Amino acid sequence: MIRIFRHYISGIYLVVFLMELCVFSASFYLGDLLRDFNRNLIFFISDGIGVPSLVYCVVMLLSSTGMGLYQRTHSISDVALLLRIFASFILGWAILNLLFYFFPQLFPWRRIIAYALTISFMGILSSRFLFFKFADKQSLKRRILVLGAGYRGNMICEFEKRNLQKAFRVIGYVRMGDEPIRVESERILEVRTGLLEFVNAEDVDEIVAAPDDRRGGIKVDEILDCKMAGFGVEDLLTFFEREAGLLRVDSLQPSWLVFSDGFRLAGVAPVFKRWFDVLVSLALLIIVWPVIVLAGLAIVLESGWGAPVLYRQVRVGLNGKLFKVIKFRSMRTDAEKDGKAQWARANDDRITRVGKFIRKVRIDELPQLINVLKGDMSFVGPRPERPEFVDKFAETIPYYSDRHRVKPGITGWAQLCYSYGSSFQDTIEKLQYDLYYIKNYSMFLDILIILQTIEVVLWGKGL
Repeated sequence: MIRIFRHYISGIYLVVFLMELCVFSASFYLGDLLRDFNRNLIFFISDGIGVPSLVYCVVMLLSSTGMGLYQRTHSISDVALLLRIFASFILGWAILNLLFYFFPQLFPWRRIIAYALTISFMGILSSRFLFFKFADKQSLKRRILVLGAGYRGNMICEFEKRNLQKAFRVIGYVRMGDEPIRVESERILEVRTGLLEFVNAEDVDEIVAAPDDRRGGIKVDEILDCKMAGFGVEDLLTFFEREAGLLRVDSLQPSWLVFSDGFRLAGVAPVFKRWFDVLVSLALLIIVWPVIVLAGLAIVLESGWGAPVLYRQVRVGLNGKLFKVIKFRSMRTDAEKDGKAQWARANDDRITRVGKFIRKVRIDELPQLINVLKGDMSFVGPRPERPEFVDKFAETIPYYSDRHRVKPGITGWAQLCYSYGSSFQDTIEKLQYDLYYIKNYSMFLDILIILQTIEVVLWGKGL
């Protein structure tokens, strides 16, 4: 894992990104050579090709990122991967044609696009073949030794079982002190020599300290020896932050939050985020206004002229301030006829037919762009909750109130990383991702979330 602007990126997929950056960069030049060869039987690079080549490279990389081609969390078939590559090229081609239309000075280079896309497609398939040929080898995964075989050690064990495309391999767990054993007995290792000698013998890359009781059984001097010898040493919270993109609230301690980096939300960061929100929201409104009109008409046709198209609902925003969120109505008008707040749930029978579709592709969220322009919300941030739920969660879930230290958002890290939930446990799970976002906020992370949201919309991962 490599950390960029405090956000962890898979090192293997970063290599793939750089490989395909080279492919797209070279494709435009090769396309120009191939076009001239077909016309004049000579190889010749045209003057002034640098800028259009850069535009082509950026557009294609953004399209590929938006299709989720650089995420390590996918476990999709070869056919599904090929479809995503096709979709990324179609999206890139459409964007390039729009750029040629609005910027006529790029038009002379339009004739190269067909050649460049063909060369790029062959190059991308080759890079993916090489990636899948070598990336799954166990030798590419970091070998991790876990110090702890109790409750905290079992957290890593369960996480390892759930994630097939992990970038690490746990070679075993070492029981610390008298902690109760919660991992499989065959995975427990006994360190009969010094810890440094043991990790050298087992070819360990990293040690994760996860004892149930830090005061019992853990030998700090031996761990320090390993650290000084060049071995990576992490605690349980940092491990999950890096590998899962979340902060485990069941193990979170105030001292860890105080002394770890992150939570840099002051200074010019809010100013840049506000300008970013305004620009993105205005650009999106210009692009999707026909979709907004069609969605409104569909709701009217299904529910009748007297039924409301939009609904406003009180939500909790920055620092606990209340505001009214605006969304397309996706439920029946009597969804809460008793006046009591209810959780939306999967396969909710209160959702209309039109509502089911606009929720699936996130069209119901589009009116929230008005909330963003007003300053009540940000484009990226935790999902805004109703005050009735917030009061209850704040009393029972540690650190829940901290999610209101930033503005709520239309999309967010938790929405991308965790499936839709409607239970108390789901709220805890999503809070862990929200805390990660708040701790590691950067413009880079916001842009990454927006690009991944495109994938969610296009591939129907919404509710």
